[in-house]
Amino acid sequence: MEKRKPARSFRDLIVWQKAHQLVLAVYTNTKGFPKEEVYGLTSQIRRSASSVAANIAEGFKKKGNADKLRFYNISQGSLSETEYHLILADDLHYGEMTQLKIQAEEVSKLLESYMDAIRN
Repeated sequence: MEKRKPARSFRDLIVWQKAHQLVLAVYTNTKGFPKEEVYGLTSQIRRSASSVAANIAEGFKKKGNADKLRFYNISQGSLSETEYHLILADDLHYGEMTQLKIQAEEVSKLLESYMDAIRN
């Protein structure tokens, strides 16, 4: 089995790449939300989704594992918030959220695996 090179930047992390793709998809999808949601759900879901990737990026540069894990845990919280917003948007019939939910679940699994690797 080929050994992966250590990540030199947060951009090298698959978990960050997937989180960033989720953010881009959220921005694209929320363009179709009702105009009255621009300062409500549209803003909230965009902020929570971008926070996932941003906290992964910030945590990457932290020196100690405990500090890294703290930022990745914050990222998990933002991801849970994003998942709730997707449920709400779905329930309000603001569009098809299935693909975004699948992407969020993938990021969640990757983030948990990444955190497990740091712990061990």
